[in-house]
Amino acid sequence: MSRAHAKPERRKRVLIAGIAVAATLTAGTAIAAFAAGEGGNSAGQSIACPKPVVPAVPAQAQAEVQRELANLDKQIAEANNRLRTSAGQGGPNFVQNAILGPLKDKRVAALNRIETAIGRVAAKPEGLERFATCGLGQAPAVAPAPANNGGNNAGNNGGNNAGNNAGNGSSASGKTIECPLPVVQNVPAQAKAEVDRELQNLSKQQAEANERLRTSAGQGGPNFVQNAILGPLKDKRVAALNRIETAIGRVAAKPEGLERFATCSLK
Repeated sequence: MSRAHAKPERRKRVLIAGIAVAATLTAGTAIAAFAAGEGGNSAGQSIACPKPVVPAVPAQAQAEVQRELANLDKQIAEANNRLRTSAGQGGPNFVQNAILGPLKDKRVAALNRIETAIGRVAAKPEGLERFATCGLGQAPAVAPAPANNGGNNAGNNGGNNAGNNAGNGSSASGKTIECPLPVVQNVPAQAKAEVDRELQNLSKQQAEANERLRTSAGQGGPNFVQNAILGPLKDKRVAALNRIETAIGRVAAKPEGLERFATCSLK
């Protein structure tokens, strides 16, 4: 074959090869688009859930409530793993129907168990189910807590009557110290032992403060409980909560603001 005939043949082969490569790229792009679109519109995202705000938890219910909070973390981790391993499956509603919907049901059950655990030994909180709905990318907004005027009025009247009857010597007569349960989520495995130890320490501090309250009935003036028990208890809790933040911060992003769970009150 002459050189004149060889050049067009070579250009033809190059053109065919180019078309083949373009077709391959187009097919690959289409497959990727399907995986990131209808089959798995969650590409690059993760499931986020609102952190439940649990009211003051009595010492007798602390262990059960902590167990259910850990269960909520486990449910999120399992849902995110399902999201990762199911990329490309189903239609446009796959994530909602197969992952987010069942996750909400599991969270409702766990949050109900938290309410029940507290309700066995104190006033049962209501409305924790509002923290059950999760979303893709970011957690949905949470509705405000349901109003409970009757309970508030009863609590206020009871507190006022108890304070008046107890007098200056012991405004804590018939009451106990209750502390907010810190919400610590997504604890890395390397920090779990230390975090659990500090959570147990918080429960111990609360129990010791209640014992101090019981054995000091009648002592001091109107500010005795605040100055001698609640104030020092807050300082101890701030230190323990800071140690939790530090423990997590050694192996992951350090959480901030756990000190907001430090202040306890007389109920």
